[in-house]
Amino acid sequence: MRRVVDFEPHRRQVVAILNVTPDSFYAASRNGTSSGIEERIREAVAAGAAVIDVGGYSSRPGAAEVSPEEEWLRVERGVAAVRRIAPGMTVSVDTFRASVACRAIETFGPLVVNDISAGTLDAEMFPVVARYGVPYIAMHMKGDPRTMQSMTHYAGTVVGEVCDWFRRRIDAMHAAGIADGQIVLDPGFGFAKTLEQNYALLAGLHRLCATGYPVLVGVSRKSMIYKLLGTTPEEALAGTIALGWECLRQGATLLRVHDVREAVDTIRIFETYAANGE
Repeated sequence: MRRVVDFEPHRRQVVAILNVTPDSFYAASRNGTSSGIEERIREAVAAGAAVIDVGGYSSRPGAAEVSPEEEWLRVERGVAAVRRIAPGMTVSVDTFRASVACRAIETFGPLVVNDISAGTLDAEMFPVVARYGVPYIAMHMKGDPRTMQSMTHYAGTVVGEVCDWFRRRIDAMHAAGIADGQIVLDPGFGFAKTLEQNYALLAGLHRLCATGYPVLVGVSRKSMIYKLLGTTPEEALAGTIALGWECLRQGATLLRVHDVREAVDTIRIFETYAANGE
């Protein structure tokens, strides 16, 4: 059976982004050719990634619609390349469609499902995850990639609402038969949140980490960095490292990134610092 990484709540690991898309927000992360996909996989493995996250549908704000069949063809291409080049590597499939997740598992065996909607965009997602018993990354978002940035109103604090929302989604996961050991939470930085709300969420991240579930964060080169600094995604590596450290400090254990070596180094330095603190 294929290896699926153990997302222990206190084990810090790096998830490498593999975009098999033509329109992801960070141009350097777009992999449309076989050689580009293979090079990205080899780089991620050599740099120390624990998981390679394959996506065939850009979730950037205002992203164009992609048909389920086109998404599957992209995902299939990416996962097949990982299986060929690094057969022992854990693979995650970044999709909110149960049909894509199901086809990936049926075709390639056990893998991680990374759902930006935590089951809100496809009612069949929870049953699929429960049926196959695979790890499930559930992210907070309102709306969908086309509408989410028009849905940034929160009646209370963004941290409080995100935590309450996850409590309801976890109850729904349990009702569908998904076990606690399968669940990973992602607060959804940049999804239905303003710049200020992203930093409020960051400041309160420890509250989500206190739930006891592993927490994945995706802040890599995002607009909360480059819009704040008046730069571009290409200039957002230093900010990514800074935010990654703060997320680790508050208890997050999974860093989903474009720049694997830098994230692996950040974890190594953080763990040495934490082990020697008074």
